[in-house]
Amino acid sequence: MEMFHVKPRWLFLKITCDDGTVGWGEPIVEGRAQTVEAAVKEIARYLIGQDPGDIEKHWQIIYRGNFYRNGPILTSALSGVEQALWDILGKHLNIPVWRLLGGKVRDRIRMYGWVSMEPTGDYIDLYAKSINENVEGFTAYKTCPIPPMQMIEQPDVLRTIRDNVVRLREKVDKRIDVALDFHGRCTPAVSRRLIHMIEDIDIMFIEEPVLPGDVAALKLVSSSTSIPIATGERLFTRWQFNDLIEQQAVAIIQPDISHCGGIFEARKIAAMAEARNIAVAPHCPLGPIALASCLQFASCTPNFLCQEHLTLGYDYLKVPFQVKEGYVDVPHLPGLGIEVDEEKVRAGIFAGDWHTPQFRLKDGSFAEW
Repeated sequence: MEMFHVKPRWLFLKITCDDGTVGWGEPIVEGRAQTVEAAVKEIARYLIGQDPGDIEKHWQIIYRGNFYRNGPILTSALSGVEQALWDILGKHLNIPVWRLLGGKVRDRIRMYGWVSMEPTGDYIDLYAKSINENVEGFTAYKTCPIPPMQMIEQPDVLRTIRDNVVRLREKVDKRIDVALDFHGRCTPAVSRRLIHMIEDIDIMFIEEPVLPGDVAALKLVSSSTSIPIATGERLFTRWQFNDLIEQQAVAIIQPDISHCGGIFEARKIAAMAEARNIAVAPHCPLGPIALASCLQFASCTPNFLCQEHLTLGYDYLKVPFQVKEGYVDVPHLPGLGIEVDEEKVRAGIFAGDWHTPQFRLKDGSFAEW
């Protein structure tokens, strides 16, 4: 089991079997990559020498075999290992992972783009132009219009956010959906007030209107608006998603397949959500291996909505993902459906010391990133 810290902030895992079969995974917590690397090394002490095809058995032992469970480090390490094991099994059987999980339910996968949005209207014309002229033909984009926020924010700050969102929505082609990421920067009180101010704007969904884990607050926000609410990137395993789903606190869940426990765990979470008519839009601001895992998941998940991405693999894959009219075809190559360019991977190695950005309020106190 070999790991590579690669630019800009990712961690790749390569597992090699005794017959030469290689599987790739992406175990990563952004800003804690070196800690996750240590966790994977601990997992390796158990995993080396085992049958890589016994994926569920390994998952249960790695997750439940210690007195302390869950949390971003363990589940992210486990997620990357699990991805690599599915890659190995699919390659061994010469079939894509989605076929091992019940077969495909669609022929192509809707992708959505990301546009950085400064907390000012000065550049909105440029952002809108970029969205409207997108060569990949994306039918949806997401942006974060929220600056560092106080617990109770000043009305003029909220009005500026509203005006920026209105201006962006007016200038973007109406055939393109626009979603907003609040990034957990607002308290429930601020979030409800701000959402009320943009209620009449055509918004696809609002992501993380409040910090995750507070189901009561999410339900309060959801019940106060007709705009679909999404969350889930910072939740781990089906147990943390259970109350969120059972209480129907959101319209869209966003498990991250490099954090939540892996491909099969995400599929279990999605099945729980399907029973409550909740859509799934996996979180993925990560590398091409994580995206490949998401595409395998999307191929076989009925309540899948759309897929976030940060890269199409031009950096580390021999054949990047091809987007046409905003969609990627269901992958048909074995395993995760990708061929990692190890020469590029080794050329992209860095220390793995990327740090989470730190925000401060005007008085110098901490603000959520």
